[in-house]
Amino acid sequence: MAHPSEHRSCSAGVLRVVLFLVSLFLVAYIVGRPIFWHLRVNSYAQSSCPSCDCDCDSDNIFSIPLGFLNDSYSDCGKNDPDISEEMEKDTITLLSEELSLQKNVTDDSLKRTNALINDAKKTSSHYQKEAEKCNAGMETCEAAREKAVAALAEEHKLSALWESRALEHGWKDERRIYS
Repeated sequence: MAHPSEHRSCSAGVLRVVLFLVSLFLVAYIVGRPIFWHLRVNSYAQSSCPSCDCDCDSDNIFSIPLGFLNDSYSDCGKNDPDISEEMEKDTITLLSEELSLQKNVTDDSLKRTNALINDAKKTSSHYQKEAEKCNAGMETCEAAREKAVAALAEEHKLSALWESRALEHGWKDERRIYS
């Protein structure tokens, strides 16, 4: 029969190997993913667009091509009708489109806000009415309690009067225990 310490060292060794493989996989995933993505994007761009005469740094994967600022990029995107249509618009048209989009977003936001405010007002009104009903009920109960206390005090006085008259006429209270 194997010794318990031999099982522990074997399982500890297996655990170390598994942890090493997991850490190796994570490092490869973290480092390799941006490189693979960059290669994939470049191959997609080359296959879907005609070649452009660009002055981009191919060494830097994080560079942003600013070709629209240079005249050498003026022929890029001429074959795409959407891009050529956008490029033909003047600044005033683009700004007016942007303003109309901002106005639409603002109007939608305002409508949602007004709907929420109206809903909050309805809910507040409902709770206010419920609170008023509760207060009216409490006042009614308080008035009934005060009447009951007054009636009970009157009944005690009347009971004391009848008891004193009964004692005057010779009645003996058998409930009372005298020592």
